[in-house]
Amino acid sequence: MQQLLLLFLLLVGLRPSSSQTNSQDVAALQALMKNWRNEPQSWTGSTDPCTSWDGISCSSGRVTEMRLPSMNLHGTLSNTIYQLSALTYLDLSNNPNLGGTLSPDIGNLKQLTILILLGCSFTGNIPKEIGNLTKLTFLALNSNKFTGGIPPTLGLVSNLIWLDLSANQLSGEIPVSPGLNQLLSTKHFHFSENQLTGPMSESLFNANMSLIHVIFDRNKFTGPIPKSLGLVPNLTIIQLDQNQFSGPVPNSIGNLRNLMELNLASNLLNGTVPDLTNATQLNYVDLSNNNFASSPAPGWFSTLTSLNTLFMDNDGLTGTIPSALFSFPQLQQVSLAKNAFNTLNMRGNISSLLRVVNLTNNHIIEENVDPSYNNSLILTGNPVCLDNINLCTLKQKQQVPYATSLGPCGAISCPTDQSANPVTSQNCLCTNPFQGLMIFRAPAFSDMTNAATFQPLESTLAQNLSLAPRSVALSNVEFSPGAPLTLTVKIFPVSGTGFDRSDIIRISSALVNQTYNAPRTFGPYSFIASTYFPSPSGKKSSMSTGAIIGISVACFVLIVALVLVAIYALRQKRIAKEAVEQTTNPFASWGAGGKDNGDVPQLKGARYFSFEELKKCTNNFSGIHEIGSGGYGKVYKGTLANGQIAAIKRAQQGSMQGTAEFKNEIELLSRVHHKNLVSLVGFCYEQGEQMLVYEYIPNGTLRENLMGKGEMHLDWKKRLRIAVGSAKGLAYLHELADPPIIHRDIKSTNILLDESLNAKVADFGLSKLVSDTQKGHVSTQVKGTLGYLDPEYYMTQQLSEKSDVYSFGVVMLELITARQPIEKGRYIVREIRTAIDQYDQEYYGLKALTDPAIRDSAKLVGFRRFVQLALECVEESAVDRPTMNDVVRELEIIIQNEGAQLLQSGSVSAEQFGNAKGRDPYAEHLPMKDESSSSTFDYSSVYSYSAVEPK
Repeated sequence: MQQLLLLFLLLVGLRPSSSQTNSQDVAALQALMKNWRNEPQSWTGSTDPCTSWDGISCSSGRVTEMRLPSMNLHGTLSNTIYQLSALTYLDLSNNPNLGGTLSPDIGNLKQLTILILLGCSFTGNIPKEIGNLTKLTFLALNSNKFTGGIPPTLGLVSNLIWLDLSANQLSGEIPVSPGLNQLLSTKHFHFSENQLTGPMSESLFNANMSLIHVIFDRNKFTGPIPKSLGLVPNLTIIQLDQNQFSGPVPNSIGNLRNLMELNLASNLLNGTVPDLTNATQLNYVDLSNNNFASSPAPGWFSTLTSLNTLFMDNDGLTGTIPSALFSFPQLQQVSLAKNAFNTLNMRGNISSLLRVVNLTNNHIIEENVDPSYNNSLILTGNPVCLDNINLCTLKQKQQVPYATSLGPCGAISCPTDQSANPVTSQNCLCTNPFQGLMIFRAPAFSDMTNAATFQPLESTLAQNLSLAPRSVALSNVEFSPGAPLTLTVKIFPVSGTGFDRSDIIRISSALVNQTYNAPRTFGPYSFIASTYFPSPSGKKSSMSTGAIIGISVACFVLIVALVLVAIYALRQKRIAKEAVEQTTNPFASWGAGGKDNGDVPQLKGARYFSFEELKKCTNNFSGIHEIGSGGYGKVYKGTLANGQIAAIKRAQQGSMQGTAEFKNEIELLSRVHHKNLVSLVGFCYEQGEQMLVYEYIPNGTLRENLMGKGEMHLDWKKRLRIAVGSAKGLAYLHELADPPIIHRDIKSTNILLDESLNAKVADFGLSKLVSDTQKGHVSTQVKGTLGYLDPEYYMTQQLSEKSDVYSFGVVMLELITARQPIEKGRYIVREIRTAIDQYDQEYYGLKALTDPAIRDSAKLVGFRRFVQLALECVEESAVDRPTMNDVVRELEIIIQNEGAQLLQSGSVSAEQFGNAKGRDPYAEHLPMKDESSSSTFDYSSVYSYSAVEPK
């Protein structure tokens, strides 16, 4: 349209108005644009940048602000940007495809006060010339790939208030004199998740500093904690956990009267437990896993009434737990696992907010618990459990994390890239929300279930961002010791199906520059946006506007001449194509414009592929692209036209289903959308072919990795993560799919692992829908895989969701032993049951059966409860088994309360885990025709303890 407008102006003898922007700035912006793809459309015309370009603000004809957050820009920073000498505000945050090195010419932007490059892909060193930006007050370079040391010249940026370099790959020591000790006005030191090393100098901190947040967790610091840290008067957060600090905790820290959070967990600290009596504002204390001298509970256990969270696992504490601790009015969670307490007294005025008390693996022989307390009390591994096993299991309550209620809109289904809009609750429209991950580095609470905690976050987000009521929804709340609180925030438009670029710039900018102030208890945060605008489809044209105009004029007459011919040709082609399809493709009416003949499948997110498309992306189904085969056919790896890598399962003649069955299968597959389920991308049904197109999962099956065929070493924490992920996928099928779905073939070869170690349940070839008239069970021919089959289902042919629970219990036992369910006539369920020793505190009597890859490496936290849960899943009677929702809750309790610090979803790189080798994940999980349907395997031999004697 812009080219046509210019052509029109040229024809009528008019000219566009002259630019109001400084010519040097215009040239700089145009040169910058050549290095980018996917810039806003308003940048591509010849209009004036100062008056019409999205993200550009000016003063007196000079460009002073460039705000382009979350635009999905692709490219690098051209050196011409540094010619914008009047620039005061530069925000290119949350453009993950924008990267390269940061040029030393950054020092030319001497008017800059705000520089925000978080969430991009910048590499190399932070240039020392950044010290020339003496007017800078806000510097956020977090969540990039910067390497090298912190430049000492940062100390020259004396006006700096906010400094965030977290989540990079920075190394070396913290520079001082010159260095960060010169930043007297700075309030925020955020350096977590780097590779910083060496001792922390005593000169780094002093009494004249304005610091309120000192966040250096998850680095490699050694040596003592500087005593000077306790001299900074306004500190509210100290987070030094997961380093290698040694020596005693400085007494001066205990005198910081404004301190709200202290986290020194997982270091090598020794000496006595610090005295925190005078830190009367403390809400959150984590001193777990250090080398403190053995001692009774410190006195502040009875006096620090501001506490809401206390973690002191493995700190050598002895004697009696003071009953006063449990009466603190704001107390939410207490974890004192792996100490040597012998007496528990929870009588009296117990805090109504107290949700979890974890006393795993102490020496408690006497307990006195008020019967009114009905939340989680975990006493596993204490002598008191030997006489009363129910005491250790009855009070483990699942803490379901908070999620915003979408009201009546929560029940509607939307395409994968859309969500039900709670703003439009009267008619429940599907819209495309702007969303991202909010990462709270130091929340001053631990209860993830309390609506009164999270609803103020929703309301203040809506108010501060000038959004409509109910336009903010929170979900996926995750928080465990040693990791930040993360949650997904979705922001919905008031009208229409989505936001335009100016809306995204306004909202994203307010979140990354800390204009939005979160409630104080949430602490400092960063916002990592999800991609909102589509990626560019190809290379940008290098033609000038004049050339485009010339070509447009030259082609205009030709286009007019050809238009009638083209219309006629297209019409004839469509008629011919429809005639062919009606004879070769029974689903010819599928798609826009086709007539619904009653057989059109109801698809949600999956698309139709032509045979030619799939033929092309697999090079005519060549053997080079073949990645697996089975009784159903072969699987090929192919790259689709949009660049997505996919696994294409092609049925062979003789194994293909009928039209109705194939339609039902793709309807089922397209209906399930969950991060722990393999997604159906599309299908093909033409030219006598049946093909399913799945997302490609690169790192193999769980079975392959347990057998050591991949390069990923599955330690115990990773196995816990795989268990909870696959359990969530199954729970979704049972509870949230509409109608519910029974998988019917859960096994370790049908659980795939992606590059981030997320478990994905695959292969729904044997799955059954459960309609409303079939609640409880489905009568069906027995199918599945030996060793995983529910014996009750096998005997009665009555299929239920509990049949999947049984199979999953067998998978859990595989995770422990790495053995197949049936090996050399021995059944894993029977082997585990007969070997259990209740008095073996560490291995539960299963040391000989435990996979050596985890048995000899580290303590298996939560191991006993994991085994108990697996055995509950494989109870002979379905009514005695938990639901998959129950299994998810119990696994999350194990993770949360047994100290398993799992890696966050999406934070694990292929480099960290290695890329799995061996067969492709799709090679062994193809559904076999009539698999096991006629088996005569005698399950009585499995369940008779005397049937198979160990050799």
